[in-house]
Amino acid sequence: MNRDEIMAVIPHRPPMLLIDEVVEIEPGRRAVGLKHVRADEFWVPGHYPGNPILPGVLQIEALAQTGAVALLSQPEFRDKVPLFAGIDGARFRRPVRPGDTLRLEVEIIRLRGTVGKGRGTATVGGQVTAECELTFALADPGEVRP
Repeated sequence: MNRDEIMAVIPHRPPMLLIDEVVEIEPGRRAVGLKHVRADEFWVPGHYPGNPILPGVLQIEALAQTGAVALLSQPEFRDKVPLFAGIDGARFRRPVRPGDTLRLEVEIIRLRGTVGKGRGTATVGGQVTAECELTFALADPGEVRP
């Protein structure tokens, strides 16, 4: 899936759309996405000046978006809004910098109704950069109020 195909499935939009491609998908079970980390991204000037490192929270969000693609690719969840309900065991192992390609692998390990948990691992060149378990809920758009 390219960015346009991803945006047809999940509600995220630039600058907060943090995945560029989905290279593997088993709807409802798992997905593998890629983020090509660029030097012109919004966070580069401030994190950190002269030594840019992709914030860990954005790696976690990119994993969550990858998991959302896996879930929202199922017809029964089409048009749902994915929401964070928790992040467990988050660990950051190695910096991610502009020029890196972040591989985002997410497996859905539990789903009951519209609440579940996924396990995510981000890597660059085969080295783990971040890992965590994500708890999520899928809501109807009208249930998410400003």
